[in-house]
Amino acid sequence: MPKYVLIYHGSPQFESKEAGMAHMTAWRAWSGGLGDAVVDPGMPVGPSMTLNQDGSVTEGGGANPASGVTILQAASMEDALELAKPCPHLSAGGTIEVAEALDMEM
Repeated sequence: MPKYVLIYHGSPQFESKEAGMAHMTAWRAWSGGLGDAVVDPGMPVGPSMTLNQDGSVTEGGGANPASGVTILQAASMEDALELAKPCPHLSAGGTIEVAEALDMEM
């Protein structure tokens, strides 16, 4: 079954510690509900740097930097998108980029 990388963009800000904890509770419920579709639950990521073709480095990861990743398996891109739609990251103001992980012989 194909694998899909969910790349989270945006870092939700919460008005209180309780709101942040409620978000994490919702996140765990969503992630746990994915069952066997989860290949790797992934992790949040910190501030990023972009390495450019000329070797220079740009701080901050661009206009919409990544804030985390998850790897799922799904029958199709449409199924992967459906699995991602209920993710609490979206309701907290973030976006999710979904890309198929391609098998490649090296």
